[in-house]
Amino acid sequence: MQSDAYILTLPAQQDTPVVFSSPHSGRAYPPAFLASSVLDPLAIRSSEDAFVDDLFAAAPRHGAPLIAARAPRAFVDLNRAPEELDPAVIEGLPRSAHNPRVASGLGVIPRVVAGGRAIYRGKLSRDEAEDRLDRHWRPYHARLDALMAATHARFGQAVLIDCHSMPHEAIEAHARPGTSRPEVVLGDRFGAAAGRDVMDKVEAAFTRAGLRVSRNAPFAGAHITQTYGRPSRGHHAVQVEIDRALYMDEQTISKSADFEAFRALLEGVIAEITEIGRLSSLPLAAE
Repeated sequence: MQSDAYILTLPAQQDTPVVFSSPHSGRAYPPAFLASSVLDPLAIRSSEDAFVDDLFAAAPRHGAPLIAARAPRAFVDLNRAPEELDPAVIEGLPRSAHNPRVASGLGVIPRVVAGGRAIYRGKLSRDEAEDRLDRHWRPYHARLDALMAATHARFGQAVLIDCHSMPHEAIEAHARPGTSRPEVVLGDRFGAAAGRDVMDKVEAAFTRAGLRVSRNAPFAGAHITQTYGRPSRGHHAVQVEIDRALYMDEQTISKSADFEAFRALLEGVIAEITEIGRLSSLPLAAE
């Protein structure tokens, strides 16, 4: 199932309460957007979670839906709230309360890509910003919200796996001397977005695959985990950040020679995660 905003791949039969989402892997760059940018076609992709939708493409084979964005993160960021609009890049906006994401240029309509590099020569109109939200942000979240609601109605719970990638340098910058750098960072907003049992099971799946895992540092989750994670109501959300160096060349934004092997490794992780609350198992109690 495909729209301008997303590609939704459904399993033949959903028999697990797990739903996968890839909000930053979109790579449909509108020509007018590229023409309006000061960045070259490679630099503008530096904020993209390139190939993450491919890495998790096996999810429907294991009974779970996968929704992936079509629009790129540099165009509209689906992991930000729609009111996180940046007056430094959108005309006619009044100044609002300080928001560190907006102030750094990473609002819902980003002003910069990775490394703080400016995207535009000037400002966008308010109409253009609202059009992006109407055509991409709102349809994506409407579909994701419907998936979570339908899943919860059927299983008594819904577990969102919010799939992302992280630059290798981001991990190096946050690593403590003498400690092993994590290859996967799981974020549940320090327990506010997912029950401990769910988080433990997700972490165990990655750890059993031989990957080094940390929780909530340096990434604890953003708008999606905050919005969809309500563990007291049986709605769990876990953000997954994977080191890009494991499967791609960050300089050329191309798949590495290890890509297929790593994707096969992740399929085992996906298979284990989708066992959470599967119909053949006893349902988890909401925490």
